[in-house]
Amino acid sequence: ELLAVRQSIYKILNTERYKHVIYSWEYGVYFEDLFGQPVDYCCSEIQRRITDAVEWDDRVESCDSFEFDTSKRHIVAVTFTAHTKFGDLEVEKVVNI
Repeated sequence: ELLAVRQSIYKILNTERYKHVIYSWEYGVYFEDLFGQPVDYCCSEIQRRITDAVEWDDRVESCDSFEFDTSKRHIVAVTFTAHTKFGDLEVEKVVNI
């Protein structure tokens, strides 16, 4: 069960919202418009957008403990904890900005 939620989160975070007609507009996460934006703005938006996207899955109860690594130019590496009905998951995502 926990592995299935991990797979769902992975799929959500790697599907660009609004880009694929086979998915509803509520599925996936939208990062495209962050290209070229200030890093501080991107970090707050990434946290909000990831939380919104991942909590779409009713097995995910909440997301917290977001950490951002901005040491590489035009890349934000995000780690966070997803609290699910089956336990907690540590999740990583790299976002190009």
